[in-house]
Amino acid sequence: MTSPDPARRGTAALLLAMGFRALTDRFHELLRAEGYEPLRPAHGFIFRLLEEHGELTATQLGAHLELTRQAATRLAVELEQWGYLSRAPHPRDRRATVLALTARGRDYVAHADALWARIEREWAALAGEQAVTAAKTAVAAYVEQAAGEGVPSLRPVW
Repeated sequence: MTSPDPARRGTAALLLAMGFRALTDRFHELLRAEGYEPLRPAHGFIFRLLEEHGELTATQLGAHLELTRQAATRLAVELEQWGYLSRAPHPRDRRATVLALTARGRDYVAHADALWARIEREWAALAGEQAVTAAKTAVAAYVEQAAGEGVPSLRPVW
């Protein structure tokens, strides 16, 4: 029995969702093979947010990721235990702490970028460089139009 053609499975949105899942699964497969901690996609969004903003509180992290402060704190604690994040007193609010990437966290982001580039090369080997470039261009055009004047936030779809 042959499996159905994925292109016939539905809308572009469904294909994008399946593609995101396949790319993400490949990324985490490579991480596991290299012996990394059991990082999950939610951790990746935290890395990217902190890379962009420098420092955030758990409340800010939770608001951006649409998580409770407690859930955001739980994720941050894992990353802190693995050495990717540091926690420091908030400069103006003694009740709060700020989270920031450590040197290990910044190194991880650079390594993650290299892994994503590898996965993109694997995709291009399957579909062709022009097809991957066209897909990226098409998605970027839609994202830009949907964002209007701003930049859409990078957050998980729960």
